[in-house]
Amino acid sequence: MKLTVVGGGSTYTPELIDGIARLRDTLPVTELVLTDPATDRLELIGALSRRILARQGHPGTITTTADLDAAVDGADAVLLQLRVGGQAARQQDETWPLDCGCVGQETTGAGGLAKALRTVPVVLDIAERVRRANPDAWIIDFTNPVGIVTRALLRAGHKALGLCNVAIGLQRKFAALLGTDPADIHLDHVGLNHLTWETAVRVDGDDVLPALLSTHGDALAADLRLPRPLLDRLGVVPSYYLRYFYAHDEVVREMRTKPSRAAEVAGMERRLLALYADPALDEKPDLLSQRGGAYYSEAAVDLAAALLRGAGSRHQVVNTLNNGTLPFLPDDAVIEVQAAVGPKGATPLPVAPVDPLFSGLMASVTTYEDLALEAALHGGRDRVFRALLAHPLIGQYAYADRLTDDLIAHNREHLTWA
Repeated sequence: MKLTVVGGGSTYTPELIDGIARLRDTLPVTELVLTDPATDRLELIGALSRRILARQGHPGTITTTADLDAAVDGADAVLLQLRVGGQAARQQDETWPLDCGCVGQETTGAGGLAKALRTVPVVLDIAERVRRANPDAWIIDFTNPVGIVTRALLRAGHKALGLCNVAIGLQRKFAALLGTDPADIHLDHVGLNHLTWETAVRVDGDDVLPALLSTHGDALAADLRLPRPLLDRLGVVPSYYLRYFYAHDEVVREMRTKPSRAAEVAGMERRLLALYADPALDEKPDLLSQRGGAYYSEAAVDLAAALLRGAGSRHQVVNTLNNGTLPFLPDDAVIEVQAAVGPKGATPLPVAPVDPLFSGLMASVTTYEDLALEAALHGGRDRVFRALLAHPLIGQYAYADRLTDDLIAHNREHLTWA
């Protein structure tokens, strides 16, 4: 079994390698190819990855290459974890929107749109090359903004699913609070990528969410950085990304007075790369857990195993086509829900009626995502403006006008039409 990782020079990669090594019975990878245009980082990550496999006695081989076509040739699955423009582009995404009093973030708002515009054309080019090399290969997208990127892939007819680590992180969090095995917890997880709510937490079929909120509401609220009374009133556990919507102005004030997350991550990456260069290091360092993407490896291995072998967990949270699952959204919207996953793909499980408080926001953001995808596919200032005007975190024409100009100015080198 051959697995190719596009963006293999990412500091995330040792997390993935560790998961492949530990879960070899679930996903018996024989050949792993890491590809990345940043060859210096790629060789560093590749060497550490080989040491991790060797330490855990995994028989698979790891090769590195900057040749994308060679990397995807014969691959059974291709995992996308790239970042067009690197951390420098992320730093811009998180700063210039603040000048308009809007959240600066890499997956939502104006910064998220900028990332989508940079990313979608690159991902579609990669996907076409995968299709030419092996039309039966699955594409697993971990590249943000996952919802928009996955929608682009599916609209172009690719065998693709989107993956996020929010659900598996909450599953592990709830299991720790309840003192139970994560495998015993089933989430009623509903929404769009980075716009989700846990509407039920089931253990042996019983919904323990009310008890979880009652007993551990303070801890959950602290993790989400939202007031405990809000969780009690909502009766659900929102994704931490909902804070950008539920406490927008508060978040903007914070962002204006402290270093950006991009700056923090860039510093962390420098420290990680220094650790990775140590030839004695043969396991993922503790610092990697602060980088983000917790449990990403387990989610990725589980999903690849289900798609390639019919193994792993039968039900998983993925990003896939709506196809009537949420009746208030178009069929071609990409939603993030529990699905039955196997070699034929993902079929969303039935979802209970959604509170209008949540469905309304989902519908609004879905409209934005549709306009964002049009801008990413076809370019043009007017399309960018329309997407920004539609976004619930922007919505005012004066802001949308200014943010459009700023977005184009900061991303011109990545926008062929600009």
